[in-house]
Amino acid sequence: MTALSYRYVALTDTGLRRADNEDSGYASDHLLVIADGMGGAAAGEIASSETLHVIRQLDRDLDIDAIDALDRAVIDANQRLADIIARDPAVEGMGTTLDALLWDGEKFAFAHIGDSRVYRLRGNDLQQISTDHTFVQSLIDEGRISKAEARTHPHRSLILRAMLGRDDNGADLSWVQPVLGDRYLLCSDGLSDMVEDPAIARALGAETIDMAATELIRLALEGGGVDNVTVVIAEFVEKNTEPDEHLSCSDGQPQLVGAAASQQRPRTGNAAAGTDTTRTDGEQTFDPEELRYAPRPPSRRRWVRWTAGLVVLAAILAAAGYFAYQWSQTQYYVSDVGGKVAVYRGVQADIPGITLSHVDETTEIELTSLSEFQRREIEDGIEASSKADALQTIKELDVITPPTPAPSPSTAPAPATTTPTAATPAVWTP
Repeated sequence: MTALSYRYVALTDTGLRRADNEDSGYASDHLLVIADGMGGAAAGEIASSETLHVIRQLDRDLDIDAIDALDRAVIDANQRLADIIARDPAVEGMGTTLDALLWDGEKFAFAHIGDSRVYRLRGNDLQQISTDHTFVQSLIDEGRISKAEARTHPHRSLILRAMLGRDDNGADLSWVQPVLGDRYLLCSDGLSDMVEDPAIARALGAETIDMAATELIRLALEGGGVDNVTVVIAEFVEKNTEPDEHLSCSDGQPQLVGAAASQQRPRTGNAAAGTDTTRTDGEQTFDPEELRYAPRPPSRRRWVRWTAGLVVLAAILAAAGYFAYQWSQTQYYVSDVGGKVAVYRGVQADIPGITLSHVDETTEIELTSLSEFQRREIEDGIEASSKADALQTIKELDVITPPTPAPSPSTAPAPATTTPTAATPAVWTP
């Protein structure tokens, strides 16, 4: 088996509509990472950069199994976010996606959580090797929508799993086995939402990975550039291949881009960015980020304010829920029940533990008596402005009445025949 190593590049752009870059990217000869922060204001930048700075401590020769090391680092990064949130509640709700590929000399240990993506280009075949942790992906998995429909779905940005400083959302862990010539792309949704897979495949197959990275960023901006866009690319070559002086990785130094690059951090492994926390005289110095999130003296009345705030919030949510339910019961739609067309009162919504609609009236119209098109519409549900509108919708359905079969010759009744009777002779009596 041919011994392999890889060339790498990391590149980012803030995009055309964002003021700040909440993405963080990292590439070295041991580690590839991308994190897409979310949470608004500076919180997204904090989440992605802090997560990346914990994960990049793996950029070194390991003395344990790579996937165990990566698993531990993901847990530590998540705990780091939890500590930050505990010290500064103003950033509550921040989070980040994460994709990390850790090279052990033969294969990648792979960690994934969120909707950032990892693609592999092998020959001309582009394959997404990560699975989006999103609402629309769950609909695709259930067969309810297609991949094409997912690209325009109104809830396509809804993430079901991310790193949020909680222990209820773990990362997917697996092994990835590269072969000579493979190219791997880690990207934020600023690319995958703007550029379709065939165009990504063409750009990723450019002459060099530096050219590929530049072209992918260009395509994302040309497609609208509504979000930060970050790409990290690796290309597998034979081990000990001479560095290509035309590539950005020819100096062998790690590449750190995005939000994480804007903060001074301690050096980890082979990383060149940042400042070391250990001085030459052996004395330990402080990490600037540790000082930034140093605990603040708690206010004596802080718990009172928090309790009052929670009570008010609960009351607002309860009132909103009550009025939302009352409004839902003024709505109607037409669907089916037990194979028959029916009028429902309420709204169609799949919310576990909550029922927002019930059958108001059932008709005698069978679904099988409708055309295929109308049957699908009924099964999907047809909204109505009122019950009268719903009944009018039903009245306008084209019900197909099956024809009455003509009697067959073998079963038709025989025509009635009249048997002539002989005339009775008159009897004359003298």
